Amino acid sequence: MSGLLDLLNSPMGKQLISGVAGQTGQSEGKTADVLSMAMPLLMGAMKRNASTPSGAEGLMNALSSKHDGSILNDLGGLFGGGVDQSVMDDGAGILGHVFGSKQPQVENALSSKSGMDAGSIAQILKIAAPILLGYLGKQSRQQNVSNANGLGGLLGGLMGGGSSANKQQSLIETFLDSDGDGSVIDDLAGMVLSGGNQKKSGLGGLLGGLFGK
Repeated sequence: MSGLLDLLNSPMGKQLISGVAGQTGQSEGKTADVLSMAMPLLMGAMKRNASTPSGAEGLMNALSSKHDGSILNDLGGLFGGGVDQSVMDDGAGILGHVFGSKQPQVENALSSKSGMDAGSIAQILKIAAPILLGYLGKQSRQQNVSNANGLGGLLGGLMGGGSSANKQQSLIETFLDSDGDGSVIDDLAGMVLSGGNQKKSGLGGLLGGLFGK
């Protein structure tokens, strides 16, 4: 099974990048950079939510009903006349669910890392979230995922699997769960999304693998 960054390099991924860039008025290069950072964060947040029975049940219900993968069948149509407001509203709901009160910090961290304004980042996340859930829904059907264990395996596989993915996941959890006064999150976001300012050992090197830098 291909991981998230393989997805972005696929024809469907290129269509997604092009469509999102057109929707936000940003360059395709910058949009691709943001999506390559945002997708693993979104996936990590979903994996964290699905680690509880109620969270897993909620995600399974979403994947078996609204987010069954049909959104991927016509990405050209989705982006053709501008992304429909109902899709954007759906994305906003997903983001609120998976990031909760940390959403502004996530958007600001992605903004500072990419150099793109936070408003465009928010738009990209709103479009990416329903598409990512649709992709998950399609994968869960192909693999006959029917319970929380299968769901955790699917999410882990898409994040790359293995010990490096576990380390990435724990870092994402730290990033999302940090309860400081804001400065701790800002510091951690800086490390998580650093472009090589950190030493390659430890945090910087770990996340380098996640974001392909």
